[in-house]
Order: sequence, then C-alpha cells, then structure tokens
Amino acid sequence: MPNSRVPRYDPRAFPPFAVTADVVLFTIADGALRALLIQRADEPFRGAWALPGGFVLPDENLDQAAARELAEETGLKEADCHLEQFASYGDPERDPRMRVVTVAYWAVCDRLPETRAGGDAAAAESVPVYRIESGKMNLAFDHERILRDALEWLRTKMETTTIGARFLPSAFRVADLRRVYESVWHTELDPGNFQRGFQLSGAFRRHRSQPVASSQTGRGRPAALWCLREPEDPSPVALQRPIARRPCSGVAR
Repeated sequence: MPNSRVPRYDPRAFPPFAVTADVVLFTIADGALRALLIQRADEPFRGAWALPGGFVLPDENLDQAAARELAEETGLKEADCHLEQFASYGDPERDPRMRVVTVAYWAVCDRLPETRAGGDAAAAESVPVYRIESGKMNLAFDHERILRDALEWLRTKMETTTIGARFLPSAFRVADLRRVYESVWHTELDPGNFQRGFQLSGAFRRHRSQPVASSQTGRGRPAALWCLREPEDPSPVALQRPIARRPCSGVAR
C-alpha cells in the first residue's frame, strides 16, 4: 500500500525540461591533440560546429546515452575508448529551444575511424584543440566551455593516472608516450626525467611482442615496447605535470 504520510506528487507543478549527453572525444594525430566536432545541419545554430551529443532517450540511462551518441557519431564502441562523465551544465539560457540540462563526458581513443556525418550532423571533423583554445573557432551552445573544462580534466587526470597511454596502441615506446604528454600538456618534457618517472611508476611492463624494427636507439638496438599492467583501468602513476609549461615548437602548431 502507498505510504499515506508521503504527500501526493503532482508532476504538473514543475516545468518540464530535457536532458542531453554531450561527448568531448580526444585523440592525437599529426602531433596535435584533437577533438571531434560535428557541423549542425538543423537549427538552432545551423552550420555551426558543436560537440557530438543528443537527447537522452526515455529507456536509457546517462552512460548508455553517451555511448550511443559516441557510436552514432564516430562508429566507436565504448570498449574502443575510455569514456568518463565529468560535469553537468544547466544554465536556463544555454539552449534557445527549451530548458536543457546536459551531462558531459570526455573520451580518449588512439585513433578515429573515418569521420562521417550522421543524424543531425552535416559534417564531422577532428579539429586541433589549440584552434579552439586560441579563439579561432566558435562552438554552438556552451560547447566551448564544456570542451575547455574537459581538456583541463584530461590534463589533470594525466598527472596521476595512466590514461595518457589510451592515446596509443596497446604496445608503445616510452618516447611515444612522452610525446602524448607533450601534446596534451603543451610543454616540452626532459626525456631522461620522463623515462625515470615512467619506470618508477610501476604501472607499465615490457610487452611480449618483438620490438618494431624501424625504431632504433643510439646503440642500434630496437627500442623496447611497453604496455599497461592494467589495460582496462587507469592506474595511479607518478608522472607529474611540469610547474612551468613551455610551448614546444613541435607540439600543437
């Protein structure tokens, strides 16, 4: 029997609003950190660039909605990348259509499949993040704020976990991982210090496969390949972001 002490609830007493899931998908290509953007085919903001995302359906939870939008916009399955919720945005004026609250996710993958337009997207493209940070692109809604927040979440997460390795294939060289950190943090890292921090972290192990023949050290030996000890879960790691960032000529330019 219903609890008689619970006041009768009238849902009509509250204004309706919608919930969306938006995804900031990061990858690295040509030495630059990139984010996937879609060009809107419909109003509002028709023709503007925006983050992939959409309305949460009645029969799905937030994580399911984010994973579905990721698959529809990129062809990536949740297992192909790291997908994590990081914030929500509910300014009453953020969407001109109606009151819309969005739950934002950031994702990391080692490569994007060929981008394609789908749903309400006229086009899809991976864009260097520095173009957005420099103010050279205006995004629809409040998506620039969401992307900037996601970027700082990513940069902070890379200080204390191995999430940076998710930008690379399962087997990688230490130098490859260092370049990932340089691209994301937009800084130059000392190779020797990075190598020591990498080995002291205890989060990586030698890969069982043979080293790639095209990667040679100064002594003429193939560079060693490494992999994560815990590939499914970002492990704690002792690699720290430098206090002073120095723009690197080979990073994000």
